[in-house]
Amino acid sequence: MGSADGARDDVTVLGIAGDWTVETVVAVLPTVAEKVTPGKHLVFDGSELGRLDTAGAWALVGLMRHQEEAGGSTELKDFPKSAAGLIAEIEPLGREPLPEPKRPNPITWTLEEVGRGAAGLVDDGYLVLAMLGEAVVAFVDVLLLRRRMRWAAFFNHISRASIQAVPIIALMSFLVGMIIAQQGSFYLSSYGANFLVVDLVGVLTCRELGVLLTAIMIAGRSGAAYTAELGSMKMREEVDALKVLGLSPVEVLVLPRLMALIIALPILTLVSDLAALAGAWVVGLYYIGIPTDVFLNRLKAALTITYVLIGLAKAPFMAAIIGLIAGIEGMKVKGSAESLGEHTTVAVVKAIFMVVVTDGVFAMIFATIGI
Repeated sequence: MGSADGARDDVTVLGIAGDWTVETVVAVLPTVAEKVTPGKHLVFDGSELGRLDTAGAWALVGLMRHQEEAGGSTELKDFPKSAAGLIAEIEPLGREPLPEPKRPNPITWTLEEVGRGAAGLVDDGYLVLAMLGEAVVAFVDVLLLRRRMRWAAFFNHISRASIQAVPIIALMSFLVGMIIAQQGSFYLSSYGANFLVVDLVGVLTCRELGVLLTAIMIAGRSGAAYTAELGSMKMREEVDALKVLGLSPVEVLVLPRLMALIIALPILTLVSDLAALAGAWVVGLYYIGIPTDVFLNRLKAALTITYVLIGLAKAPFMAAIIGLIAGIEGMKVKGSAESLGEHTTVAVVKAIFMVVVTDGVFAMIFATIGI
């Protein structure tokens, strides 16, 4: 409140003195608001006004609107030019309600979403090829001793991606093997062919399910971890620091993780195959009644080394896909935790989808060449 306060007939003069900023407006606004006389012409005298920021301007605009809604009128007098300009900029805001958003045409919306999806696929394909090319060049330079491999990081990621994942992969595969054997025996018993469950579990797990389930688990475990790690480094500007130092983020951060996954996934696939067969053996022995020697003889007759190699051959490709997608999504993270969570989720979904697609492509290729 200022010294210019006063009332004359139907005109009230209200002095606005001192600083009206975000720090002070909460304290001074109630005192000034008490002086507002509804229904009269209210003159705000700004001759003694100090600093005015957006919060103070909003408070003054609120008083003016309150006076106008009560049937009175307002006027600004002797305000500094900058303060009057700020109030003039703010005063029209919020007077008119925001327009209702137009309801999109379903056909147009569908076409736009399809277009965005197609453009996103093209962009992702370009990023995958760019990162793959950079990783291959870095790997060749490491082989030619022109660049140094980060061996400590490499072995650390090998341990995290393979050794530490063995318990969960083995347990999951053991249970899946038990389920396939139990369900298979349930249906095969109708034909008196319970013993064929060994053939079913052996071929199905070693050729398809072992590598597929392992890749899905690794996409959710290691792929998500890689995206979160790279995204956190991006948020803390560590990736930008590497570029300033003349180092390639793909060579330093992505290549060790990618190589670790390519080595770890075939090993974990073999663990998964053995665990699934062990689960089937337990069900065969104690639930179906297949003796161990019969189980092993059926397994030897049905499961050839070709089926095992087919499963193992897919693993490096699926590992490369998981590693590249995790690296790309990690590099896309912006400076917020929301962005980090969003890209981590996207990385897992994309990796699992592409793993399934890759398995389908391999199935068609092997069917074409007759194996």
